Amino acid sequence: MDNERSAIINIGGDEYTLLLTTKATKEIAGRYGGLENLGDKLMKSENFEMAIGEIVWLITLLANQSILVHNLKNKDNKRDVLTEEMVELLTSPLDLADYKVAITEALYKGTKRNIQSEDNSKNAVVG
Repeated sequence: MDNERSAIINIGGDEYTLLLTTKATKEIAGRYGGLENLGDKLMKSENFEMAIGEIVWLITLLANQSILVHNLKNKDNKRDVLTEEMVELLTSPLDLADYKVAITEALYKGTKRNIQSEDNSKNAVVG
């Protein structure tokens, strides 16, 4: 998977790649109104149970993106997607804190832009 736009986590002894795709971005926008609202929602969840539920949903969504990409490219070697229940059963609340860092990394990598400016010698030096 593309390391420049993903983060790796461990769930139940297996590595999963968190990947922000256009499909995931669309689902996040549908749930939160956009990526920019996601951080506020995670930090301001009304209660602990709701916060855990949001993190589990996001982990499941982002981890399944890499599985879905794999399945699309490897039709004869498909992998099972994760469910929220699987993530809840295979993790501890302590794991979720580490996953928040991985979520942030995957979202950042998935949305960062490499901007290069052109060397434009027509611009006069002002000073």
